[in-house]
Amino acid sequence: MPDLSRRRWLLQAAGAGAAIGAGWSLPTAPAWAGAQKEEQLSDAVRTALAAQIAEAPPPQPHFRDANHFAQYWVWLATESARLQTRIPGFSVRRDFLQTVWYEAHRAGLEPALILGLIQVESGFKKYAISSAGAMGYMQVMPFWTQQIGNGDITGLFHMQVNLRYGCVILRHYLNIENGSLFYALGRYNGSRGKAAYPDAVLAARQRWLVAGGSG
Repeated sequence: MPDLSRRRWLLQAAGAGAAIGAGWSLPTAPAWAGAQKEEQLSDAVRTALAAQIAEAPPPQPHFRDANHFAQYWVWLATESARLQTRIPGFSVRRDFLQTVWYEAHRAGLEPALILGLIQVESGFKKYAISSAGAMGYMQVMPFWTQQIGNGDITGLFHMQVNLRYGCVILRHYLNIENGSLFYALGRYNGSRGKAAYPDAVLAARQRWLVAGGSG
């Protein structure tokens, strides 16, 4: 099934509450997946977040010296090996990791944290949809596309778009929580103040740390 057709089918299935089409089932999100809660944003915050979403897709990485270049490749090779059973295709896996690395650093976040969050939220399923309607790798709620995007919720099934939204949203939550990762992760999951979800993400993060890598 073509990628765009599959996106449309998934959205129809999510809206109907049941999978349609012979031989297909709806990819559901893991039990931990929650939902960001829609909140009123000031005009300044909305404008700033929208500008971050609208910036160009990631370029090829550039490094200031050979040492940082080597650290990046250690990180990429290590994480690629760890992800092989979850994302079997080498080129897809490489593109995914390069995009995680870029979007995480762009938002001032740690790639291992983002990988841990994705593991908990979607289990690395590109087309995962939660019972609340959160979508994609980072389980982004569709209302964000209206608040700070172009309104196209199908874009949340696009790898780079989903990772861009997820990283920008988590950075926003960190800012309003004065740098508290515990509360920011809780907000991301719609369970602010409860320990179960932040603990799960931080435990998953440990799996994705790379000694000697730039992640």
